[in-house]
Amino acid sequence: MTSDRQTPRSHAPRTPAEAVRRLVAGNQSFVRMAEAAARGESVVTRLDPSDVEFATRSGAAPKQRPFAAVLGCSDARVPVEIVFQQRSNDLFVVRVAGNGTGLGGLGSFRYAASQFQESLRLMVVLGHSHCGAVTAAVDAFLRPRNYLPLASHYPLRSIVDGLLVAVRAGEIALESVHGSGVAKRPGHREALIEVSVVVNSALSAFSLEQELPNRQVGVVYGRYDLRTGRLSLPLAGDDGPPLTAAPRDEAGFRLLGERLASSPEVTALLRGPRKAA
Repeated sequence: MTSDRQTPRSHAPRTPAEAVRRLVAGNQSFVRMAEAAARGESVVTRLDPSDVEFATRSGAAPKQRPFAAVLGCSDARVPVEIVFQQRSNDLFVVRVAGNGTGLGGLGSFRYAASQFQESLRLMVVLGHSHCGAVTAAVDAFLRPRNYLPLASHYPLRSIVDGLLVAVRAGEIALESVHGSGVAKRPGHREALIEVSVVVNSALSAFSLEQELPNRQVGVVYGRYDLRTGRLSLPLAGDDGPPLTAAPRDEAGFRLLGERLASSPEVTALLRGPRKAA
């Protein structure tokens, strides 16, 4: 099987919508290649000099011209350029554990917005399933004793502190949909992790949009599923785009939480792991 990435390099997206379509199509290509490899088929990816941005003039460094800036997690299982099947100089990537928009992240995105005005069309917050940082925040929320070892480690504590708002919002959503006794369900912890991952990504996207308003640059969020390699949002009754704009207000975030809590994926997680027959 040969990769279906376009060769030579295709034109840069002209609008945020074009940028979203290109990233979604790239992920679909990645999934097809991964599935082919899983079936034992050979996968060949073509590479030309433009893929790695070799200078066209001897001794000249290529100019940065990314079409999207991506806030990804530091998790080693989510290599952003690969899962989107993009090339060198297509993406400006910032990776922070838990997708937090701290000063460093915001500063990096502000730099991108100011320096790449000719090419930048999209900002993306990409969370992922089974996130270790979100898991640590969920465990601290459910068992406050787990928070104590972080008390003397400010850098680690700041990451967890930044995620607790999303975790609390996720718990409220689960209680709203499944009742006040949801915490007693066998898969409550796992369900809360996955709801919190998406809520946190949406909150980070909202923060970016508020901090860096720009009509020429769209801001979206999404979730990468480590099990399937796909971009997917576990929302009830929705087959919309896997990269989408964040809610605009409190009511919108409440609705997002409830749609997550009502989704088949989260409902199945609440039931706990299946017992072997």
